[in-house]
Amino acid sequence: MLFIFNFLFSPLPTPALICLLTFGTAIFLWLINRPQPVLPLIDLNSQSLGIEGGARKGASQKSNELIRYYFSDAKTVYEIFQRGLAVSDNGPCLGYRKPNQPYRWLSYKQVSDRAEYLGSCLLHKGYKPSPDQFVGIFAQNRPEWVISELACYTYSMVAVPLYDTLGAEAIIYIVNKADIPAVICDTFQKASVLIENVEKGLTPGLKMVILMDPFDDDLKQRGEKCGVEVLSLVDAETLGKENFRKPVPPNPEDLSIICFTSGTTGNPKGAMITHQNVVSNTAAFLKTLEHTFHPSTEDVTISYLPLAHMFERVVQGVMYSCGARVGFFQGDIRLLPDDMKTLKPTVFPTVPRLLNRIYDKVQNEAKTPFKKFLLNLAIASKFNEVKNGIIRRDSLWDKFIFSKIQDNLGGKIRVMITGAAPISTQVLTFLRAALGCSVFEAYGQTECTAGCTITSPGDWTTGHVGAPVACNYVKLEDVADMNYFAVNNEGEICIKGTNVFQGYLKDPEKTQEALDKDGWLHTGDIGRWLPNGTLKIIDRKKNIFKLAQGEYIAPEKIENIYIRSRPVSQVFVHGESLQSSLVGVVVPDPEVLPSFAGKLGVKGSFEELCQNQTVKEAILEDLQKIGKEGGLKSFEQVKSIFLHPEPFSIENGLLTPTLKAKRGELSKFFQIQIGSLYESIQE
Repeated sequence: MLFIFNFLFSPLPTPALICLLTFGTAIFLWLINRPQPVLPLIDLNSQSLGIEGGARKGASQKSNELIRYYFSDAKTVYEIFQRGLAVSDNGPCLGYRKPNQPYRWLSYKQVSDRAEYLGSCLLHKGYKPSPDQFVGIFAQNRPEWVISELACYTYSMVAVPLYDTLGAEAIIYIVNKADIPAVICDTFQKASVLIENVEKGLTPGLKMVILMDPFDDDLKQRGEKCGVEVLSLVDAETLGKENFRKPVPPNPEDLSIICFTSGTTGNPKGAMITHQNVVSNTAAFLKTLEHTFHPSTEDVTISYLPLAHMFERVVQGVMYSCGARVGFFQGDIRLLPDDMKTLKPTVFPTVPRLLNRIYDKVQNEAKTPFKKFLLNLAIASKFNEVKNGIIRRDSLWDKFIFSKIQDNLGGKIRVMITGAAPISTQVLTFLRAALGCSVFEAYGQTECTAGCTITSPGDWTTGHVGAPVACNYVKLEDVADMNYFAVNNEGEICIKGTNVFQGYLKDPEKTQEALDKDGWLHTGDIGRWLPNGTLKIIDRKKNIFKLAQGEYIAPEKIENIYIRSRPVSQVFVHGESLQSSLVGVVVPDPEVLPSFAGKLGVKGSFEELCQNQTVKEAILEDLQKIGKEGGLKSFEQVKSIFLHPEPFSIENGLLTPTLKAKRGELSKFFQIQIGSLYESIQE
């Protein structure tokens, strides 16, 4: 005690005194500037409530009535945009840029006018202002995509997106299935493919192609020979302006979009989605976040997730309804960081695949033990603040550790929403600490427009996808052959609400499989209600198979555990009914593998490391260790693996546009390697 007294009150050398005063001042400033915690508005230990019939609703939903719209003047997607035009006072709406240039903006009025001109052109050409009239959109994300879609809605027509990556056969299938007479596309190459299909007699119903990019007269002449009119978008808008028709707005119950789901097997299915479906889902997200984040005309999102999918469409609906802005990436995902630094988005919709790369990059840059210690200390310190309701970007940890990560994403993100696939606990915890913004995880599918659950504001826990949103109820139904029972709070996830689709286009059989007689959508996902009322996705009903000994296998569950292995970037688990064990194809992480192999005393190029037996055995051992920790039974563990140096991607046809594994394609692609793996097990 005397020592402490003497230390505190004895004269200090000047440098020591300055350090002490500086440290004391820093602590004082930190204490007085520390933001007040934002407390959750619901009891996070009881986030959903049971209703009649065993279903559950979100705890914030006061009555059992499901939300249909958020703004009384925005009950259709058309009205959402018109509201944005009004509340923004004709502010900036759609942004685009060329390499190394700033964003240029189209105003809400410019977008609305161009949509009216394009729609008027379609009417002038004989198309009907009716929900029976389908128009294809075959383009990458860009302002003209939104203009084309809005042109349809302005005159009660229905947009039918065609994906860049659906493949030649699927494009033909959709054009015929939906009886699409006109397609608006972006590039000469896509237009040429569409015309070639008509030339071959594969899509006889296609009569018009409107092209966003420049093209030569040869394309026009090819079209004329086979009965297809080819117009530039500029000429179409000019023609519509000269032959202007008053808007014929849709009703909430009218179809707005036919969203063809790529599927992992078979032909695409056309989910019929109404204006009310889209608006109610948009409203539900606004409702969830209304006390945490409400978009204004100052907010901006970046559009790079495919507009052909409903996740991106609902995010944009939220933005337009509040007069906010949407900036498009340049079309090359490799340039996304540069686009984000330039645009500085405040709303960032994303997918785990991208977030995993961010996480891995940061972890790999912390090369020394001291840097790793400092990074982990910063994450722990910031995450402790998050647990106490404090979300910020101005702490000392932000300044010295996290500022580079934040700046790479533009530095102004207020809300991040991740969906489409599961995200790991460590990545989600890292993001919530490092980015200084609210990070939400949502779950849903095309058939419920986009989302049916989302994590609650203030809930920092992981391992679940939140509670039901305000436009739907969720219940679990028994799946007896997989030993899941609702009485145990486990079963197939079923959804009922104003966001649930109307069925599949001209496919009553598939519609009956998805929608039961009471209007419940059967998702095919297996869920579990956690004690706090949140939903956890634990399995997949459709992607199951039996091994020779009769054991059921859910490969996606196994893959979601194996992906935690540090040297693993992607993994595909395969099994056959005539085999008693599982095998796998692993794509190693190119940034982690060299150091992982180095510890084994193995060096070489990435391709050489993938062929190395020692490396393969070490990765297999790590997978089995993580599998055991993750609760996998012995028959659920892979017995042998093949290391593949090329990632599974949309481009090589091994992933769907929503980044899900095409299991059938993967099985075919790796047929020889799978055969060899089984032979090696039996030797």
